[in-house]
Amino acid sequence: MTTHNDLKSTITPHDAAAVAAARAWAEARARLLYDGKVVAHRSCGVAIAESFGRDGRPYVGLRRGGLTGEATCGAIGAGVLVLGEIFGAEDPASPSTPALVAAVTRYQALWQARLQRGAARTVVCNDLTGQFAAFGSPERHAFCTDIATEVAGCVAQVMVEQGVDVARLVPPTR
Repeated sequence: MTTHNDLKSTITPHDAAAVAAARAWAEARARLLYDGKVVAHRSCGVAIAESFGRDGRPYVGLRRGGLTGEATCGAIGAGVLVLGEIFGAEDPASPSTPALVAAVTRYQALWQARLQRGAARTVVCNDLTGQFAAFGSPERHAFCTDIATEVAGCVAQVMVEQGVDVARLVPPTR
């Protein structure tokens, strides 16, 4: 498992240009994977995972808000899981690492400040997508593409701020 210690960066963590570059890098990857125009469409959680070189298969249960629409947006949940893979302890029986707690806390603050929810009051999938006439509509697809893109940017920003060189993450292969 690749951890943050394997991905150390020489970038100054709060360098605005480095944060902007990392955000743009991750946002472009997530948009490519979720949008489905150039490569096969990935669900929101899988798009986030694969944007950061993670295996997307464990993330498929996040699609459409836990498959039922009743859970939190899969992209948002995937962001926490990706951070867990990078900043979590090697031993899953160990307590949460301080780096993981800091990363998830910062991530939550970022997406809460930046995410455009439209008329939705919560980040439950059905609430977010219920403002569209049909789940399959182009408008809903564009809305969710924007959410996945923003979430990827937030994850990348946290990684850079925590000293991870996101460019060293393995690109998606499928």
